[in-house]
Amino acid sequence: MTAIADPRSPVAPTRRTGPNLEKWGWIYMRASGVLLVVLIFGHLFVNLLTGDGIHQIDFAFVAGKFATPFWQWWDVIMLWLALIHGANGMRTIVNDYVTHNGVRRVLVWALWLAAAFLILLGTLVVFTFDPCIGVTQDSSLWDMCQSVAG
Repeated sequence: MTAIADPRSPVAPTRRTGPNLEKWGWIYMRASGVLLVVLIFGHLFVNLLTGDGIHQIDFAFVAGKFATPFWQWWDVIMLWLALIHGANGMRTIVNDYVTHNGVRRVLVWALWLAAAFLILLGTLVVFTFDPCIGVTQDSSLWDMCQSVAG
């Protein structure tokens, strides 16, 4: 015979209030996964299958891509989605396998801090990239940088 919990009992389960973060994390994983497939295959198609394929990828190719806002935003969106998707997946693994609450909390905080740092750093690199910094007269980029500088 099973016992039914008395709702007036101090050990009765309580209902959480506020947003269901696990549900939103689950939805984010599905939506970001679909978007990442599109972004990654678009990235691979442009970089590997158009033009000279893999032979075209060098510093100048990357500098040319980062010179256009479309590719800057493409790469930043891909970076943000991938890092948050990965951190959320790691958070799920930590929640599943780490039993000590203090250790779990520290690991989850470390995951989000690392993801935030990499997002910040990656976004700064994409939007502040300047291929002419440090170019000297003996560099193959000298003429291009001189024409851009005016």
